[in-house]
Amino acid sequence: MKPDIYALLELALLSDDPDEKGRLTDEAFAAVQNMDGAEANAAPLDFRHAGRPPKPVLVAPSQLTPRKMNTVEGYAAMLHAIAHIEFNAINLALDAAYRFRTLPFQFVRDWVRVAKEEVYHFRLMRERLRAFGFDYGDFEAHNHLWDMAYKTAYDPLLRMALVPRVLEARGLDVTPGIRAKVEQRGDSETCGVLDIIYRDEVGHVAIGNHWYQHLCRERGLEPVALFRSLIARYDMFIFRGYVNIEAREKAGFSRFELDMLEDFEQGLKQGKKVV
Repeated sequence: MKPDIYALLELALLSDDPDEKGRLTDEAFAAVQNMDGAEANAAPLDFRHAGRPPKPVLVAPSQLTPRKMNTVEGYAAMLHAIAHIEFNAINLALDAAYRFRTLPFQFVRDWVRVAKEEVYHFRLMRERLRAFGFDYGDFEAHNHLWDMAYKTAYDPLLRMALVPRVLEARGLDVTPGIRAKVEQRGDSETCGVLDIIYRDEVGHVAIGNHWYQHLCRERGLEPVALFRSLIARYDMFIFRGYVNIEAREKAGFSRFELDMLEDFEQGLKQGKKVV
């Protein structure tokens, strides 16, 4: 008898315990390897928040306490921020696999695999955090990533456009700089973890790009023009400091698209009317 993959994903998504969430995600990954498809016995639940432990306490990004990385506490806070991103990424991937059921079953397989890799990243970062005497939940955090998941819960095209192609792709831009600071500190083990995360995130953004293109073709929409309009509508910019062109090209962005987006965003930022 085939497992009810959507029921299993729902359990994983709503679990408040990181260890249980990871175990259920691993189960879901094992299950989809032997499945060609699945029938949903019920519609996906509409919930405001995915499962998460009572801590970390969530605050607005502007209310996060600034800490200097040259202290043990400040360095641990930086590790905690990365661990929190990875924990949120588990829920984001699980929600994509769970929620959008009209796409080919490969969509479910892809995002369950992403969720499994995010579980691995979270476990690795939590180990590094514990190595410095702290644990996940010891610092405050924000909920920006999940907020965007909730805002795009009604349309997989929006989700693929704004989460993998914008929010998650920013990790490709910032990780090399973070790694350089970690290397300066002499923390080779965390450097190794960041290398794993960076490698896998290129693939995750590529999956988002693939399904974004798929949905655009399915709906007869021009991908670059649509993406420009979505960036303007949601006030989300790609070019905020260093942009890792090489990594983004590996993840499925074309140089033409990136050049066009840069010009477009500069026009928006300067208050020009850009169409």
